Amino acid sequence: MKRIITNTAQKITPTPDRVKSTLVATVGHLVREGKSPDESLGELFRDVQLQRIYQDSKTFVDLVPRKRTREIMREYRIVKQDPDFDLKEFVSRHFYDVNDYSHSVLSGVAITARQHVQLLWPQLERRNRINRGSLFAVPNRYIVPGGRFQEQFYWDTYFVMLGLAADGRWSDIAAMMKNYAYMIRKFGFIPTANRTYYLSRSQPPFFSHMVRLYASHAGRTRTFIEYLPSMVLEHRFWMKGRTLIRANPKTVAYRRVVEMPNGTYLNRYFDNKVTPRPESMAEDAENATGSRDEARIFLDFRAAAESGWDFSSRWFRDQKDIQAIHTTDMITVDLNCLLYELEATIAQGYDQLVQPLLRNRYLKMAERRRQAILEYCWDNHLKFFCDYDFKKHKSTGRLTLAGVFPLYSRLATSEQAMCVAERIEKDFLAEGGLLTTLVDTGQQWDAPNGWAPLHWVAIQGLRNYGYHRLADTIRDRWLSTIDRIYAKEGKLVEKYNVLSHAILGTGGEYPLQDGFGWTNGVYAALYDEKHVQDDRE
Repeated sequence: MKRIITNTAQKITPTPDRVKSTLVATVGHLVREGKSPDESLGELFRDVQLQRIYQDSKTFVDLVPRKRTREIMREYRIVKQDPDFDLKEFVSRHFYDVNDYSHSVLSGVAITARQHVQLLWPQLERRNRINRGSLFAVPNRYIVPGGRFQEQFYWDTYFVMLGLAADGRWSDIAAMMKNYAYMIRKFGFIPTANRTYYLSRSQPPFFSHMVRLYASHAGRTRTFIEYLPSMVLEHRFWMKGRTLIRANPKTVAYRRVVEMPNGTYLNRYFDNKVTPRPESMAEDAENATGSRDEARIFLDFRAAAESGWDFSSRWFRDQKDIQAIHTTDMITVDLNCLLYELEATIAQGYDQLVQPLLRNRYLKMAERRRQAILEYCWDNHLKFFCDYDFKKHKSTGRLTLAGVFPLYSRLATSEQAMCVAERIEKDFLAEGGLLTTLVDTGQQWDAPNGWAPLHWVAIQGLRNYGYHRLADTIRDRWLSTIDRIYAKEGKLVEKYNVLSHAILGTGGEYPLQDGFGWTNGVYAALYDEKHVQDDRE
């Protein structure tokens, strides 16, 4: 008896790591986060960013102050008057870098790309249980994308989880799921990442996909019931504004919600601020120079950043002019497909709780959204799904890989799926995979670049409608591209030039990043799928 009691006590004794996580989870949501660096550092922040003290604008926003920012600012206002004042020296004296960039790649190791991914997960793991500058605390460990991205990024995480699942690292998935439940409880939504300067915007809402993925391992009933409150809160965040629109007949859009002509509510990407993005202040200021309405441009920059597609001709009225950006005028096809799936998953959660009234409520929401997506986002002229300009009352006419999301979410008709598949094979399929768009503007979410998450969405979407041959072709070309670059460079990267098998991706506001979370995840999942398929054949 004594031995049994002792063993039981050992099993339930919490580890120090678990105690720390529990402490953050229970107390952290009561503590307010600090201000974004652009707010707390004022003129110092503007001077550092606009004078480009660092090559990458994200560097400064991620630095940690060595003492209270008020004291730093008080000193700065005095010493900056000195003719010999050195701004970079001042910053290096008062701030330090906690990011760890050294473990984003494993060099000098003769292994396959698939083995490389397995070894890289521990290198990309981080813990942060105290606030450090702009990096705010979360209870559990998490996987970062790599390179300059040393935070738990929202939509990146789902694609990272695909690889973690392939490698059986379910405890890592569970830890990140708990972090997101914590963020939703604390902020009412999932921010872009756990940084104070991201607290005004989210990212493509893949949380319901994470729930379904984890349920495949931990059990459907348990997982759906545990995360149902989080999904409901996230849905409330995206739909905030319906009441105000109903109360004001002259208002058709508020924040992320738009009332369509048929009375249905659909969604757009948005942001709660109209200033330059702190992590890209210099770039935003330069791109808005000469504009008559900088506030609008900054809002549209921020909204495009919430989409994850920052930047792309998808958002520009004039495909070559970034000042023609009008993100907030668009009903975006990918966002609404993801919200359709969120509503359907919430309905399934209420079904697990045997709550038929609430289940039916969300099923009706999902069905109304599905019908509205088909009505407004199907471009009958192009025979493809496009974003819808609700200001102009017409399709944007932009052909992008966002058009495969209705197949991924299983809401397209079989005829529409056939047209999309034909367009993908004819126009988007290149030697190394799928082009993101059909125009080359120098923006990173345009041709000639291909991205791992969009390949996953396209491949799974095509499989949903029986286009397995095309899906296999896309998968094999994408894997081949990654293998060739890995053989040449010894690393996996953020994006790839798919017009050739052996060229790195280009464009964007910052250098190409190594690591790389979602490339690793999608590569592992597709690689394992292919080899299982090959073994069967």
